[in-house]
Amino acid sequence: MKKVWLAMLLGAAVAGVGWQSLRWSAQRLDAQRAKFVEDAGQLLLALQQYKEFTGHYPEGQNLDIARALLGQGPEKVVILTVRKSDRNAKGELVDPWGTPLAFYFSGNSVLIRSAGPNKVWEDAGSPGCDDLFRSN
Repeated sequence: MKKVWLAMLLGAAVAGVGWQSLRWSAQRLDAQRAKFVEDAGQLLLALQQYKEFTGHYPEGQNLDIARALLGQGPEKVVILTVRKSDRNAKGELVDPWGTPLAFYFSGNSVLIRSAGPNKVWEDAGSPGCDDLFRSN
């Protein structure tokens, strides 16, 4: 009988640890998604300010955009100071999972895209897609 109780107690402990681990993972994921939303909002504001100063959005890919916002572009206008943790070794702006962000410009609209937690660019319409988007 003691063995049965011991097995049940051990099973309950393992289940409790597993449940707590899942809960912690979900909270961490929610915090990272919230960080993306906040960071992307700040980037959208910075891009709008850049456009107001220069008359156009920065051109090029992620690294060109990062350099322009940091005053290293042709206009030498400093709009944004980015925390080092928000850039990779190349200097690209990255999401909370360390993947470089994608920027899309169309007229007065900007879309910032993250590959999401799985770090894989996916078709937004596919089931299970975890890519994140933010636009103005």
